[in-house]
Amino acid sequence: MKETKNISRSRAQESSAAIEKLYITMRHLFNRGFYKPMGVSGDTLREALLQLRPEIYGTIAEEKVELSGLLYVIERLPVGIEECRFINLTSDEGYSKSHFKAIVPPKRKRNCYRIDSEQMNVEITRGRSDIYDILTHLTFIFIESHKIKDRVLLDENTKEMTRDWEKLEQIVVQNKKLTLIEKEIAISHASIILGRSFEEILDIYEAFGTEEKPDRFLHVIYWLGKLAIEEVIFNNKRTITFSPILRERLGHHIHGEIWANNIKEVLKQNELLDRPIHIISANMHSVMNSIFATHTLKTKFKDKTDFFVYEELSKPGANDLRNKVEEFALKYGMISLPDTSGTNIDVQIFDTAKIEWAKSAFPKAKIGAHAPVIIVMDYAFGEQAYETIDELLKPYKDGKNKYFLNVESVSIMGKAGILEGGKGDIMIPSAHINEGTGDNYPFENQLMAEMFEGNGIPVYAGPMVSVLGTSLQNKDLLKFFHESTWGVIGLEMEGAYYQKAIQSASKIRKSINPDVQVRYAYYASDNPLETGSTLASGGLGTTGVKPTYLITIKILEQIFNIKTN
Repeated sequence: MKETKNISRSRAQESSAAIEKLYITMRHLFNRGFYKPMGVSGDTLREALLQLRPEIYGTIAEEKVELSGLLYVIERLPVGIEECRFINLTSDEGYSKSHFKAIVPPKRKRNCYRIDSEQMNVEITRGRSDIYDILTHLTFIFIESHKIKDRVLLDENTKEMTRDWEKLEQIVVQNKKLTLIEKEIAISHASIILGRSFEEILDIYEAFGTEEKPDRFLHVIYWLGKLAIEEVIFNNKRTITFSPILRERLGHHIHGEIWANNIKEVLKQNELLDRPIHIISANMHSVMNSIFATHTLKTKFKDKTDFFVYEELSKPGANDLRNKVEEFALKYGMISLPDTSGTNIDVQIFDTAKIEWAKSAFPKAKIGAHAPVIIVMDYAFGEQAYETIDELLKPYKDGKNKYFLNVESVSIMGKAGILEGGKGDIMIPSAHINEGTGDNYPFENQLMAEMFEGNGIPVYAGPMVSVLGTSLQNKDLLKFFHESTWGVIGLEMEGAYYQKAIQSASKIRKSINPDVQVRYAYYASDNPLETGSTLASGGLGTTGVKPTYLITIKILEQIFNIKTN
């Protein structure tokens, strides 16, 4: 028998094992019902995250505090969570009907409620991916909080702190807007506490601020450090709990079923159930603008290109322009369905029979005798993609009647990380691989790389990996996916879940046409293999406008039977 030698594992293998450990641990803690992130119960989660060292969390494994990663996480968690010792993850349990005011993080749609000075409730209505996202972010900020504690707590017994901490505390507890001099003095003390230069803090300081709290950076650092100190000195451990109703409901598609039924009821009310249906997962502006914007705004933007108009519409202060396009769209066949189910996925329905094609960007549209209906759904989040599409593709039951939807195509357009190329480039997948399992979903994509050539945007084609969370990726693992025979071109969070639902509905359950067409295309939000190009380095700005609309237009040209190159 051949002797098994000590084979050293590569960083990619270690990273893959760490992700699997994170995934299993989080499910275990969820089933348990509560845990203390910085206590014994949180050990495995912390160790796995430190072993993984995701790119988005930067210097998590070093002594100095990670600033860009902290900003990325804080923007996705509710304001004030840094002050709370008790974080309770709940289902939609009626807090919207109470006096509690919903707090919605700026970069992640989720309702949160501050119950008292110590407790924050976070509503989970988007499935397990939402839980993985929150738990990894919380683990990261708690690890960072203990770095602050290690640098400022001189003696646990005497409770002696550094002078810099005492000075920072004096400034923060005043709770007033700081003058330039006070702000710079505070940053000077913070730089010693964080192990960062004055300039590094100055560069990121404003990004943490809000209108009400321009000096929020100092507030966040102080409270993270304060709670970590109290954990050590007074044994006041921070605790994360999962409500019994959340544990009971998760995985039962409760929100997805309500969401899908709302859509089907509107289709029935408008006599659209028996028409050809095309589903598009995209944002809430690109389809509407692609069809109507250039005609609606032609007098304002005379002699300007279509992409110039789209860029103007994408600017922060363009509400009046956007409202004008929306008003026009509502007159010509668009139905708006803001979400009421808790999925946080808004929907638009376009009845193409009501579009006056001469007043659209597609005057050559050939829609035939049965004008198609387009359902545009906002982006799902991770595993939520399976829940929503799975429910939407089921037959609609109305009493004893059952209506099968005539779904002709499902198109997915979204942002993804790219592994070769840069921000704004386009990716056309040929298959989705589910990270951590090797499950794979090849498909015949109706969109091809050649269709996008000649527009000044690099295009890449090949398999893509659906990851558990963008915050759980590191260079070693992504390099392996890219450079090995997997040949992965990018990473995203929903593709495999969409395709799993489409395949089961079309090939096994036979609830939709077995030959349903699928289209997948993504534009790059970041390149996690390039230092300084990760998601934590900032948004796309207007770089994403051209690829977003280019993909949308190619999808619509196929639906409207317009010949594409």
